[in-house]
Amino acid sequence: MMKIFNTRLNAPNDAQKIQLAKQHQTDDYLLLDFDTRQHSRFKATTVSGESVGVDLPRTGTLKGDDVLINEAGELIQVIAKPQVVTKVTADDVFTLMKGAYHLGNRHVPLMFDQSFNHGDAEYALYFENDHVLAQMLERLGLRVEDASVPFEPETGAYQSGQGHSHGHSHSHAHSSSDSHSHSHSDIHGNTHGASDSHEHKHENNHSHDHSHHDETVGQSE
Repeated sequence: MMKIFNTRLNAPNDAQKIQLAKQHQTDDYLLLDFDTRQHSRFKATTVSGESVGVDLPRTGTLKGDDVLINEAGELIQVIAKPQVVTKVTADDVFTLMKGAYHLGNRHVPLMFDQSFNHGDAEYALYFENDHVLAQMLERLGLRVEDASVPFEPETGAYQSGQGHSHGHSHSHAHSSSDSHSHSHSDIHGNTHGASDSHEHKHENNHSHDHSHHDETVGQSE
């Protein structure tokens, strides 16, 4: 029978940490990309090849290092899978900040990265590949390139407590001149389907209507 993990474990105890370490040695964990981690119900395959199911409340995107537990007390850890995304850098922080504004204004999920080279801070943005957005950034004077990294975009400030630190600094800001209204309709079948409709209205006199349908998530390897 397939194991079904239905609870996110907030703080593993010492015994559970030991168990997770043993499972890592035998590749008994999930390596999932960002698209899969956004779903609350899906089937996946552990690195060792075992099929498992995830059936969680809709409580936000799974993060790297999240731990799930099932009714039998069995554990599985989620690791963010490296994936090809667009890396954005600039000659100065102000130009990079302009790029972050224009991407944020389009509701693009962004990961912020800060590293240090000889004591000097270097900053970068990452987002899922989109050639139209990449061309826009280049016109603004930013540099874009492909990079393979575990993609952990910034969560909204209203989702406090769900963020994770992975050795780099994250920040997220929205212009106070924008106002947003959202309406959501979610429908879930046995194999996970979701239909969401969003309406975004901005004070700068334009509106966007978006509709999308999440396909059933298959096995992730």
